[in-house]
Amino acid sequence: MSLSQWAANGWLKPHRTSRQEIENLLGIVRRDLDDAATDSISDDWRFGIAYNAALKLCTILLYAEGYRPAQGLAHYRSLQALPLILGESRKADADYLDACRAKRNAVEYDCAGGATSAEADELIAFARELQSVALAWLKSAHPELVP
Repeated sequence: MSLSQWAANGWLKPHRTSRQEIENLLGIVRRDLDDAATDSISDDWRFGIAYNAALKLCTILLYAEGYRPAQGLAHYRSLQALPLILGESRKADADYLDACRAKRNAVEYDCAGGATSAEADELIAFARELQSVALAWLKSAHPELVP
């Protein structure tokens, strides 16, 4: 499927972004990655904050392509759009982030202590790598949006 097919299904809505909006979202990514790297909070929160950074990066990609997720399953759609935007080689990354989404929901809403330090560190490293990939893609595909 393509993003336009997702939009036809009602899963995405048109969205016109701006350089300022992208800059603001990148600021959230930087803040969240810095905050997640601290040892003064629980591993659950570190994991959740790192997840938020990765989600914002997926949101940036989707916004740059002219879409935002429709109501319902917004996180899921943002994550699953990753291979549609960056290529099928990113399918495993979308699946990993979806597993992180489920764990983040569990540690935020159901029970404490579900994320380990190693899992938080792994997600932080993944989000940092995705940040580099997303910025390179943005510079190539939508240079007018690069702050």
